[in-house]
Amino acid sequence: MKLQHLAIGARFEYEGKTFVKTGPLTASSENGGQQIIPRYAVLKPLDAPASDNKVIRGKLTEATVRAAFDTFYRHCQRLVDEKGQAELDTARKRFLATFD
Repeated sequence: MKLQHLAIGARFEYEGKTFVKTGPLTASSENGGQQIIPRYAVLKPLDAPASDNKVIRGKLTEATVRAAFDTFYRHCQRLVDEKGQAELDTARKRFLATFD
């Protein structure tokens, strides 16, 4: 994995040391100090990525997120006028596309 694929704050291993990403090209080592991480560097992520329907932060699953979002969306539909319905629907489609 490359540094640009990690979020700020993500932990990773590089050259046998543990780092935390602090910027687009920088990381802070476990022992202190900043280091520039080359774009070509291959890193080992230490934070487990979430995958489909696996537990994320306790009891949060994809199904739970979808159900909560559907409830939120139905509530928003009642609050938005006709002009806003199309924009709300577009936003919903974009959100649901993140699960594909």
